[in-house]
Amino acid sequence: MTSVLPEKRRAAVMFVFVVVLIDVLSFGVIIPVLPGLVREFSGGDYAHAAYWVGAFGFLFAAIQFVSAPIQGALSDRYGRRPVILLSCLGLGLDFVLAALAPSLWWLLAARIISGVFSASFSTANAYIADVTAPEGRAKAFGMLGAAFGLGFIVGPLAGGALGALDLRAPFWLAAGLALLNFCYGLFVLPESLPPERRSARFDWSHANPIGSLALLRRYPQVGGLAAMVFLANLAHYVYPSIFVLFAEYRFAWNEMQVSWVLAAVGVCTVIVQGLLVGKVAPRFGERRTLLFGLGCGVVGFLIYGLSPTGALFLVGLPISALWGLASPAAQSLITARVGADVHGRIQGALMSLVSLAGVAGPPLFAGAFGWFISETAPIRLPGAPWLIAGALLACGWLVAWRAARVPPASPV
Repeated sequence: MTSVLPEKRRAAVMFVFVVVLIDVLSFGVIIPVLPGLVREFSGGDYAHAAYWVGAFGFLFAAIQFVSAPIQGALSDRYGRRPVILLSCLGLGLDFVLAALAPSLWWLLAARIISGVFSASFSTANAYIADVTAPEGRAKAFGMLGAAFGLGFIVGPLAGGALGALDLRAPFWLAAGLALLNFCYGLFVLPESLPPERRSARFDWSHANPIGSLALLRRYPQVGGLAAMVFLANLAHYVYPSIFVLFAEYRFAWNEMQVSWVLAAVGVCTVIVQGLLVGKVAPRFGERRTLLFGLGCGVVGFLIYGLSPTGALFLVGLPISALWGLASPAAQSLITARVGADVHGRIQGALMSLVSLAGVAGPPLFAGAFGWFISETAPIRLPGAPWLIAGALLACGWLVAWRAARVPPASPV
């Protein structure tokens, strides 16, 4: 644990909070319009657009699967700050490329580049682990979750409003936010990992996705939790894969209505992760918090999948939002079980799992949605992807029930 004074630790956590907030804002503004732009390029057909959205998500996650462990190893060797800065700069330039896209293939290329540079989230987790004591990490990770929530309040609303005027305008706003983030980090963000606590060398064996995942085998105390992270993130990919198209198809919501729902999700996330995590995790323990959060996610998915109307779908929002208790609790459990010198690589390995989930998730959920609304489907069931996600998250709950009760081992 770093010897930084408590006041400076709090300031460093706030720095990372703002970095993540602006990153999420830049992504949030394009969520309401990206599927619409894809549908415009693919002739306006919902099922066809769903398959393309699945392909976009697949390639984005496949690139992240390769690049995330490299970024984690780089942050362990050279520090967190340069990795975060490179990510912000790359994303800003990538959004410019997307805003100028004249075709579906150009837009696809932009998403691939975005996958290369989307590193700041996993590195931010390592940064938080550097500057907070183990007993305060669940609360600190909850603050990052609150940054996600705030970003998804303002971002989709801005994206929906701009997208109603021009589908490309949100990409320009995202570019400006990401480049602003780069400038903020360049002049304000301090380094969290001093030279004496960095890895002695850049380890290529852990900087490739296979080696990164193999690293988790060296820490069996986090293996079960890592499996739960994979299942939970696989289930979570149902949101970016089908939500916008599902809402338009099932409830006839337009871009602005979709953005208001996403903003409501952001408000719930801020309440849960910004306020509840810091109170619930210390009182009930991280294991109980994790299991309760996952259970709420399962119930929320069932409501989403079976709702015949938009009003009933909205009932699931606050219930599903309590799933947000799970991630900070899991991150706290994981970082408490490994040494500080491998936090970056462990986070890179976990990000590889998230990316691996992203390789499978978009084709699974977008494909299921496209098939269940097609003429060849045995039954019209637009909510099928939500039910599949609920089943996956239920499996994650069973894994966590056992893995989270293993007592922490001494850091290797």
